[in-house]
Parts: sequence; structure tokens; C-alpha cells
Amino acid sequence: MATAQDIIKDLKNRKFKPVYLLHGEEPYYIDLIGNYIEHHLLSDAEKGFNQTVLYGKDTDIMTAINAAKRYPMMSDYQVVMIKEAQDMKWGRDDDDKKGINPVLAYLENPLQSTVLVFCYKYGKFDKRKKTYKAIDKHGLVFESTALYDNKIPGWIEAYITEKKYRISQQASAMLAEYLGNDLSKIANELDKLMLNIARGQEISLKDIQDNIGISKEYNVFELQAALVKKDAYKVNQIINYFEANPKANPIVLVLGNLNNFFSKVLAYHYVKDKSNAARELGVNPYFLKDYEQAARGYNLGKVFQVISYLRECDLKSKGVDSNTDHGGLMRELMFKIIH
Repeated sequence: MATAQDIIKDLKNRKFKPVYLLHGEEPYYIDLIGNYIEHHLLSDAEKGFNQTVLYGKDTDIMTAINAAKRYPMMSDYQVVMIKEAQDMKWGRDDDDKKGINPVLAYLENPLQSTVLVFCYKYGKFDKRKKTYKAIDKHGLVFESTALYDNKIPGWIEAYITEKKYRISQQASAMLAEYLGNDLSKIANELDKLMLNIARGQEISLKDIQDNIGISKEYNVFELQAALVKKDAYKVNQIINYFEANPKANPIVLVLGNLNNFFSKVLAYHYVKDKSNAARELGVNPYFLKDYEQAARGYNLGKVFQVISYLRECDLKSKGVDSNTDHGGLMRELMFKIIH
């Protein structure tokens, strides 16, 4: 299957397909391809008559097909793009009583002078549908799959390298842990970071801490380390800082990271061959020592308790059977985890 980079390379070389279905759970690559088509296929002069951008919730499939049937004016191509196509009414996927389906009729014989693009995000298009099969046969289908957490550091390093920068393994691992697997969010933070770093310079942990709002002393990774050591004084210092800076350290982010951490500690307990633990857990080897130490300090039964406490706190933070402020909830949670 063609990658996003392969598709963009073909687009740059003016090798167009008459229909594109860009679908999948990861919106980053769908936006990457869609934005390139929207901004670069036609000149500014051509766009006025030959570019139509529709939004799924405001249109339907026949409107898109009728637009695609038009011929370009003073241009070799026209572009018809449907953004948020997952919200569009797609209509019937079979023939009507007369044995005709106008959507399939077009998709099976699309105009070569039209570039019709469906940006179908946050889920997979049903591959069993005739619509899908017609686009796959006569156009191009690209599925943008979500990356596993353990693949994010490598993606960060590749993104940085493409921009002619370098990044330390520790820095990429911290970014991946802190930002999660939202590629659009990661790319946005990296782009802002690179504005403050000289090209060719290696991005370090200090650069990450200085530019992405991660406090050197009071961040979720330091909280994890303090919990592993059961350092109640340090834990309370960090929680007090979080309470004073809620926008930089929202409880949902803290709980999500802690749940991810202790879920991996739980998995570590079940790994038989500890020499392969990093691969089994899907974590960067740089962080493996943290899980090893946590597993020594928290036995299997306690880890199950901790995960239960985290879920209970998450519900309370959303107002379920609780009127306690987030700072109070976090202090109660920390006490339960450590003791």
C-alpha cells in the first residue's frame, strides 16, 4: 500500500488519481495529503473556478458527485474535496429499482480531469461496500492507521531528521510519553520547538523542558519516579505545583499518564523473560528501569489496587459522587497509592 509520502511524491510529479479515499483512525496523514491537494494542485488563479471544498455534515454524496462531473475551466484539472467525509450522508450502496446507482456509475468511470477527494477521519471506511471497492479499483484508497505508543519515539526522530535536526533518544522518549500518540499535536509542538533551536543542533531533554512547558522538577515523569520511590514529600511537592498550575498539568493528563505507567508495571509482572521486557511492554528501553523498580516496590496485588484507585479518581474528577476539588482528589489518590 502506498504511504503518505509516496502519494505526495506522485502529486508533486503531477500524477493524479481521479478519486482519493483517505480514511483511518489517525487524522494526521489524512490532513497531510488533503492539505497538499487543497493548497498545491491548482494555482491561485485556477482555484477560483476549479476548486470546491465541501464539509460532510453540510452535504451529501450526490452533491459531491454532481460537482465532480463538471469539467474544469481554463485548467487541466478541477479539485472537489469533501472534508470530514465521515459525517456525510453516503446514500445507498446498491442499485435502485432501475438497476442504476449514480454514485457507483461515476466512481466506476470517473472523469480524469477531476480530482475527487474524500477525507474520512477517525475511523475506517467499510471495505465491504461497493463504494469502497469502486474507489479502490479506479482511484486510490489510503488508510491512515494509528501508531502504537512504542513507535512514537521513532516517528519523532524521523520527523526531526526530515527537518534537518537531531534529537536525543531520551528527549524523543520523554516527548512520546508526555504528548501521547496524537501525531498532529506532536508535529505542532515539534514545529514550535524547532523555531527556537539552531538547525543541525541536537534537541536535548533541557530543550524539551524549556520550550514545551514541562517543568524540570514538577512533571508527571518526576511524579512517577517519586511514586516508585514512595517519596511522599516529593510527591506532595509535585501535586501542590500541579494544583497551582492546572492548565499546564490537567488532571486528565496526569491520570492518563499514571494509568499508562501502572498498566505497564502490571504487564511487567507477567513478562516471563525479563530480557525481552522492553519489547513485550512496547516501551523505549531507556524507561525500562523505571518499570523494573516499580515492580519491585509494588507487588501484583498492589498494582491492581492502584489501577482501581486511578479509575475511581478519574470518575470523581468528572463529578461522579464527588464535590472535591482536583487538588484534594490528587492528594487523596497519592496517599492511597503510597500507603
